[in-house]
Amino acid sequence: MTSPLFGVIFDVDGVLVDSYEAHFQTWRSCARLHGRDCTEAEFAKAFGRTSREVMRETWDANLTDQEIAVFEDQKEAMYREFIAKNFPEMPGATSLVKTLAAAGIPMAIGSSGPPLNVQAVVKHLNASDTIRTVITGADVKVGKPNPEVFLLGAKGMGMAPERCIVLEDAPPGIEAALAAGMKCLGVVSRGRTQPELHKAHAHVTDLTEVTYELLAGLFE
Repeated sequence: MTSPLFGVIFDVDGVLVDSYEAHFQTWRSCARLHGRDCTEAEFAKAFGRTSREVMRETWDANLTDQEIAVFEDQKEAMYREFIAKNFPEMPGATSLVKTLAAAGIPMAIGSSGPPLNVQAVVKHLNASDTIRTVITGADVKVGKPNPEVFLLGAKGMGMAPERCIVLEDAPPGIEAALAAGMKCLGVVSRGRTQPELHKAHAHVTDLTEVTYELLAGLFE
């Protein structure tokens, strides 16, 4: 059996699910419960990083793990309720996953998000049988732009990092992919602009533009 030419690692937020509004609204609502506020500019700047990193850097570096855990549990429960009402799939996500699976391309998730959030997205996309390697924020010691999340994804797929392509919408994720020695396809999403993706090897406006040939061409 011929080995696959490449493996694909998907970021989740802004790539598989249009979660910007859901995360912003629930982050802001939960922050207010804790006597804080969050402007959209502040949120957009931190989007794609783990909550614990953002809280320690912008709230209080001395926050305890328990305090952060309480906030995260509240906020993420609100988020899952939000997306369950009308799942905001990114255009072309389900179709692309099916196309890659049919071509025998191994796939993984490499997300900074918490496990329950990522599992919810995979479930809504009916991709549990095709995306079996799932790396989340709970699996890494340091979030993006550290490459750990993507290196773990490659290991889970049994692929060398240099044969992996990361689909990302955020600059920290693109930097993480490049640091891992991987190809990176930038995906324009809400809160992100094409110029912000300039470090990626190529970019698309949404997943409906992604084909096997486009991905394979990144290795030429």
